[in-house]
Amino acid sequence: MTSCGPPVRAETTALVVAHPDDEALWFSGLLGEAGRVVICFGDQLGGGAKNARRAQAVAALPLAGVVNLAIPESGVRLSVDWARARETAFGMEIADVAGRARYEANFARLKAALRPWLAGMADVVSHNPWGEYGHPEHVQLYRAVSDLRAELGFAHWCTGYGAPLSQGFAARAAARWVGRRVVPTNARLARRLEWLYMRHRVWTWPVLHRWPDSETLYELGEAGQGFGGEALWDCTRLRLWRTGGARLRVG
Repeated sequence: MTSCGPPVRAETTALVVAHPDDEALWFSGLLGEAGRVVICFGDQLGGGAKNARRAQAVAALPLAGVVNLAIPESGVRLSVDWARARETAFGMEIADVAGRARYEANFARLKAALRPWLAGMADVVSHNPWGEYGHPEHVQLYRAVSDLRAELGFAHWCTGYGAPLSQGFAARAAARWVGRRVVPTNARLARRLEWLYMRHRVWTWPVLHRWPDSETLYELGEAGQGFGGEALWDCTRLRLWRTGGARLRVG
């Protein structure tokens, strides 16, 4: 179930990310190749003046086909008990009652806003079922795209990044994969985007982050296998690696 090269036909490939700068961090291998880049969330809860700077950074992205849905974030980043994390129809279980209401409302907004932009796509690439380093809005976006895959019929791909926080959730995730592709990263373009976000003071990740030489994409499908035993890039340690990178095995 392994093949090489990106599943890219620019006119029918969409990259869908949760937040501004996610496209640079987790999908650099597709930047400049996908014909459509959809950024879903905009204003942060209580973001104040930072929200305007974030919108300005997205408007300045040197990428073709950028779509900014600008859905306000639900603000639930720290509202998950990862030791007991559970999947739900909206993404994952949120402990805070008010945050859960915003999170669940955003699920319907995501699906409605994404539907016209993903119709007609052959391949859609998104966050993975455990939200890379463990972000509930990444998980929610994966879930929304997964629901639309069943409706619209595109191939759904996700990233191969993880972290110790989300490792257990990744092992328990119901999602299954049917194909694996390895793509070279584009660290030069990704670093250019990092500098752009830093100029606008909205970069959200360590400055010392390093991109590996390649990224793994998984095609998702019901007939495949779970992620137990897969070796993911540990994205929390990439700034530290010297040779070969830092891998994290699921399960």
